[in-house]
Amino acid sequence: MADWDAGQYLKFADERTRPAADLLARVPLTAPARAVDLGCGPGNSTALIVTRFPDAAVTGLDSSPAMLEEARRTLPDVAFAEADIATWAPETPPDLIVANAVLHWLPDHETLLPRLAGGLAPGGCLAVQMPDNLDEPSHRLMREVAEEPPFRAALAGAAGARTTLGRVQDYDTWLSRAGCTVDLWRTTYIHPLPGHRGIVDWVRSTGLRPFLAPLDAEGQSAYLARYEAALREAYPMQEDGRVLLPFPRLFIVARRA
Repeated sequence: MADWDAGQYLKFADERTRPAADLLARVPLTAPARAVDLGCGPGNSTALIVTRFPDAAVTGLDSSPAMLEEARRTLPDVAFAEADIATWAPETPPDLIVANAVLHWLPDHETLLPRLAGGLAPGGCLAVQMPDNLDEPSHRLMREVAEEPPFRAALAGAAGARTTLGRVQDYDTWLSRAGCTVDLWRTTYIHPLPGHRGIVDWVRSTGLRPFLAPLDAEGQSAYLARYEAALREAYPMQEDGRVLLPFPRLFIVARRA
């Protein structure tokens, strides 16, 4: 799959940063010495960590060179490095690990989240936010269009790129067994977007990536046209031409004993 497009992602920087701010607001730490931003992307969540904990040594990790380049440009005083979250382990246990909108791309949460929590210093926090929107029309229609004859063969594996989240009870159990106290909640954000093309632009840099990557330019154009037409049936337009996009997200703050 091609590298992430930082510019496309940042078209909605304020909306994408708000869940990270809400997540950090529930972190009960006062003065962590070390913090890691897993899947830091272009650095928008990292900037929030630096602002909230100015005395912490903060490191941002991501697998995307393009995202890291943008993060280094905007936060030149912060350490950033390329890393694979699936295999990453800290050299020194951090007091805070933030994973904002990244772990839904990784499998086996029953093992992954306890492993990350286990890498914390005593009393440290794992703070996680994940989109919980696979059943929303925006994402259901990606899969339905991919099943249509012009796209079916090329996109046979696209729907499996994201992990289906567990139940809140599962995350509570997995992290409690790992010796953590767990704070869980869901929030549905309502994003006003400029028409149905706005929804396409929103998901193009995230959820649509596995569906577009296997297609050539002509196939991408055809897929996007069909997808946008399906969105028009699913999302009514407001009187002023905007479309409201509900976006559910799952939040977890787990504190290690």
